Amino acid sequence: MQIAVCDDERKIAQEISDVIRKYVLREYEDAQVEVFDSGAALWERLNASRYDIVFLDIDMPDISGLDIAAKMSELDSKPMLVFVTGHDELVYDSLKFHPFGFVRKNFLETELSEVLRDCMQTLRRQKRDFSFVTPAGTGKIPQDSILYFEANGNYLRLVTNDGEYRLRETLYAVENALGEYGFVRIHKGFLVNQAAVQMLGKEELVLSNEEKLPIGKSYAAEARRTLMRFMT
Repeated sequence: MQIAVCDDERKIAQEISDVIRKYVLREYEDAQVEVFDSGAALWERLNASRYDIVFLDIDMPDISGLDIAAKMSELDSKPMLVFVTGHDELVYDSLKFHPFGFVRKNFLETELSEVLRDCMQTLRRQKRDFSFVTPAGTGKIPQDSILYFEANGNYLRLVTNDGEYRLRETLYAVENALGEYGFVRIHKGFLVNQAAVQMLGKEELVLSNEEKLPIGKSYAAEARRTLMRFMT
């Protein structure tokens, strides 16, 4: 596991790093934590390395955490983003970047340990593979590469950023298998990976690939509750 910590206050950055090592190394002995004291230094590294989680101070003098979050949308592989702040009033401005969580500096160890637990649970789910059978044979792909499933007659379309597959399976069976891993039924014909949702509207949602999917009336209330919990 690769983790980046960025805070212009070196003392705070080191405290965050120490807490991360305390909790993460229990499960991931090979976890690496890199500490940065400026947004510019972090961004340079983000362009060269892949991180699983980034802990990012919102208020920094050179490049703010919000500027870095905006730039992270350009990355091919986006890490989980956790904002760290001593200014609660800045949290609202950061919501548009859909961070995984927030940690207040005044409650550092308590809130950081809780966020780390949730991060590790999510990463464990994401690193699972989904196995399936197509007319051409069997296949296996990481669950986090899946955008959505669409019912198509007696088959399913499994859609990813890199292509799609045609499965001989029912949407109900896939929902039962993947529901606990963040896949949400939004329509009688669609099951979506909540991590791929970028914008949630009243009658449709927008995915990370800018594709739009309809939200069925009978699924809307529960789907919106589930997706809003994930996105906020």
